[in-house]
Amino acid sequence: MILIPAGNASAWTGPTGNNTYLLPGRTATLIDAGVGSPDHLDAIAQALQGVPLAQVLITHGHSDHVGGAPALRARWPDLVVRQFGTGERPLVADERIAVGDDVCRVMHTPGHSPDHCCFVVGDQGGTEVFCGDLARLGGTIVIPASRGGDLAAYLESLRKVRALQPARLLPGHGPVVDNPATLIDDYIEHRTLRDRQILRVLKGRRAMPAEIADRVYGRLPEQIRNAAADTVLAHLIKLRDEGTSMNMMAPGRHARSAEPTLGRLKSRRQIGETLGAACGLWHRVANDVFELFEIRQESLTPVR
Repeated sequence: MILIPAGNASAWTGPTGNNTYLLPGRTATLIDAGVGSPDHLDAIAQALQGVPLAQVLITHGHSDHVGGAPALRARWPDLVVRQFGTGERPLVADERIAVGDDVCRVMHTPGHSPDHCCFVVGDQGGTEVFCGDLARLGGTIVIPASRGGDLAAYLESLRKVRALQPARLLPGHGPVVDNPATLIDDYIEHRTLRDRQILRVLKGRRAMPAEIADRVYGRLPEQIRNAAADTVLAHLIKLRDEGTSMNMMAPGRHARSAEPTLGRLKSRRQIGETLGAACGLWHRVANDVFELFEIRQESLTPVR
């Protein structure tokens, strides 16, 4: 396995940009496509030493992971690009695929995005997981509710990967993770803490996700603040679905007025498909969620 940085360094992607991983061999395979940087393509070609790139497996459809696919196809016209839920040959959960001189298993791990997948190589005790944006060292993962992010699904995906007892995680950003169990346990504990912090902010008062983010995360740059608020929204939807922060709705006009809102937010898939259409929808969903929390002020369950 050869780690080849995608060359798209930024505050979001890290000092070397996204990680892409080349598995040379009988079926030369790249994990994630980068963004199409010429230097990235040249580094892949140099590592291949004249062997054509056969396939690219995409962990998920965010632009920093899939954006380089057209440039890769232009460089290697016979290239097959595979992604979960889209394309001529979409990836299928639990499918086994030849990669390099080995075989990987596709593990569907939604949460960061609905289509997120990990690629599992090796047997128990020596398992390595190409984990995309499931986890990384030095920070946590944004759960963008307005783009289909689902915190409950994300936590379940973390548990599924932990159950594999992998030896290493190979993430889409940052260094290789040599102690996956510790990192995943820390991630799950961190999300539990965030739930408690958010509920404390909501105790007896109304607040929008951006305001909650300011209270929970402190002062952040504007772009990162927006992502934090989107993750707060993912926590709110999870808490609502669990019934953690609402009593039973009192009968009467308040309950009746909430019914359309409950219908709109019933399906996380609908959220993912409809909310990304325009930035303004983010605010509508935030308002919808808080209607569920506060049809009446006394519908909030105090935190004890």
